[in-house]
Amino acid sequence: MNIVTLLPFIVLIGAMFLMTRSAKKKQQAAAQMRNDMQPGTGIRTIGGMYATVKEVHDDAVLLEVAPGVHAVYAKNAIGAVLPDDEYNRIVHGEDALKEDTPVVPDDASSLTETDEPADASDDSRIDLGKKDTAAEADDAEPKKTDGESDAK
Repeated sequence: MNIVTLLPFIVLIGAMFLMTRSAKKKQQAAAQMRNDMQPGTGIRTIGGMYATVKEVHDDAVLLEVAPGVHAVYAKNAIGAVLPDDEYNRIVHGEDALKEDTPVVPDDASSLTETDEPADASDDSRIDLGKKDTAAEADDAEPKKTDGESDAK
């Protein structure tokens, strides 16, 4: 056989090897993360629930989902082990408001105030009234019944 005919097969096998290798590395990293859990660690489940680890067993984990509320989860249900500062920020709201973020006032009137005095004789005001029925009838298209369509 010629090397040119084998080249596509070699490239395909190489691509499959690289894809399975990266997926296997991700699985190993996730398993290592789950095995490194300690009691008191904050976690996020694959369902998006945040909890604190109370006990770690071979295939299961006892989680405290609320003060005094415990639940048993499979280790595979743990999506991420969170650092303490991130867990406290998300769950307890600590350091949620930083000095750099703008503060929105409770009263929105301060957002609409202007320095210019309001002019009572302003002719550029928008007319919010209804149109005349004659002008409205000229603008409107005739209504279609259920059987009619735009295609002709």
